[in-house]
Amino acid sequence: MKQTGDLALVKKMNTAIVLDAVLRYAPLSRAQISERTGLNKATVSSLVQDLIDNHLVADLGPGESSGGRKPNLLQFRASSGYAVGIDLGVNYIRGILTDLEGAVVAERRLTLRTHAVDQVVSQLFDCIESLRRQIPACPYGLVGIGIGVPGLVNEDGAILFAPNLSWSEVPLRAIVEERFGVPVTIDNEANAGAQGEQRFGAGRGIANQIYVSVGIGIGTGMILNKELYKGAGGFSGELGHLSIYADGKPCRCGNQGCWELYASENALLEQAAPLGYNDLDGLLEAAGQGNAAVLALFGDIGEALGVGIANIVNVFNPDVVIVGNEMRRAEAWIGAALQRTVDRRALAHHRGKLSILFAEQGEKSAVRGAAYYAISAFLSKMKGSGV
Repeated sequence: MKQTGDLALVKKMNTAIVLDAVLRYAPLSRAQISERTGLNKATVSSLVQDLIDNHLVADLGPGESSGGRKPNLLQFRASSGYAVGIDLGVNYIRGILTDLEGAVVAERRLTLRTHAVDQVVSQLFDCIESLRRQIPACPYGLVGIGIGVPGLVNEDGAILFAPNLSWSEVPLRAIVEERFGVPVTIDNEANAGAQGEQRFGAGRGIANQIYVSVGIGIGTGMILNKELYKGAGGFSGELGHLSIYADGKPCRCGNQGCWELYASENALLEQAAPLGYNDLDGLLEAAGQGNAAVLALFGDIGEALGVGIANIVNVFNPDVVIVGNEMRRAEAWIGAALQRTVDRRALAHHRGKLSILFAEQGEKSAVRGAAYYAISAFLSKMKGSGV
């Protein structure tokens, strides 16, 4: 029994190695997989056939010859299943449907006008179901759902505390899994955004990066040495609740003087209310038309963002800081003030090689990262099963 068990384990490990090679380097031949992995050609051929039989790999037919017989090339079958990614914001739900390589094939956005859990969950279900109905015929259908949320999430996928939603102890993963019957991954929205930018956006190939999600509140996702850092309890990244004013305004988190009270979209809207503006779209339009008062507000927000980012730079010494979520749309009017403030406040050696970037995925960083979570969980399952 031990020998049989060992053989099954070896097959699972080798299957994972072969699938990883296809995912990373395709199109490539069986011989090239053997060369890259060190597995013998007979083992590779057997495992490739299993992957083909399980609809994860496609044989594209003969490729270019380097002399002799043309090798058949292999490609990952990204359309064999689909994932849903959700960004559950404070005033919106954004959803996408992607193939198994993360390419977006459908999307939807809903406006939230209440934070009542049952009503938000109902809208969440509607969003997911509308995306699920758009899945083409395929072997695996919906493989999983990833959701980014603005709050603390435990390892069971329960939202422990989301101050800007006024939520606590909401078992969201269990609720969604019961409804849709597929694996669900829940994480903090900023962590999902960091993953989205690392995989698909401005953070590609960068070892140390801090993603700053600036929406109604502020959250941060930290990629350190190419890995998402979550801290001892899994709750790292709540840098929006750093105090930047010791005797500042009270925050719903229980602290006071929190960074997000002065540098978020919500802070901007509070300051813009006396000018007659009540949404970001209107402010962006006014800024584009050269409204001096609105431009000054954006400058103030850029400076406040720079204060917090300078603190982040001094603590973590990252290669890049990436600004994302809704305020990414204001890059043209906050970027200069933000950069000036970081240049003035961050330690010289820390900012020497630092780049401050704005998210390539715009306000979609988190939803792309959430879909990646679902894809990654599915592929890990398939690798572990030995297909």
